[in-house]
Formats: sequence, C-alpha cells, structure tokens
Amino acid sequence: MARFDELALAYTDAGSADGEAYKPIVKGGMVDTRIKPYNEQQAEKAARAEQTRVYRRNQVFGLLIVSAAILAWWLWHTNPKWIFPPGWWRW
Repeated sequence: MARFDELALAYTDAGSADGEAYKPIVKGGMVDTRIKPYNEQQAEKAARAEQTRVYRRNQVFGLLIVSAAILAWWLWHTNPKWIFPPGWWRW
C-alpha cells in the first residue's frame, strides 16, 4: 500500500523547479493522517474517556489527601480548648 508521502513525492518530482524531489519534513512521522474506520475511532475515543476518568479520579484522591493533611496539621497545631471546649460532651 502506497503511503501519502510516496504519492506526493511521485507527483511533485516532475513539476519541481530546481529538479530536487520533494522531501517531507517528518519522514515516517508520528502523526497518523489516514482516515480511520469508525470502530477504530470509537475505540480510541473510549480509551481516551477511560484515561480521562482515571486521571480525574486520581486528581480527586490527591486533593483529598492534601486536604486531610492540612486538616491534621491544623488540628495538631491549634489550641485543644478551641476544638473541645469544657463540657462539650454534655450536650
């Protein structure tokens, strides 16, 4: 199967002004420019959605850990009489 770069090279060889063949900037590039089948597009979309879900879940857990650490530090460094005033258990 011919790649687009090869087809572009064959097409532009005859029409180049300086006689040099067209050389793509990125050879064998990282970007997949072909039109993908619908099933493959949906599979990639589902994989991205799952990756985003896991990323957001990890963000929430990280924020909970940070907030728990701040709360623990605050409780440890505050006056105990402000947290537990005299007679607080007699409600």
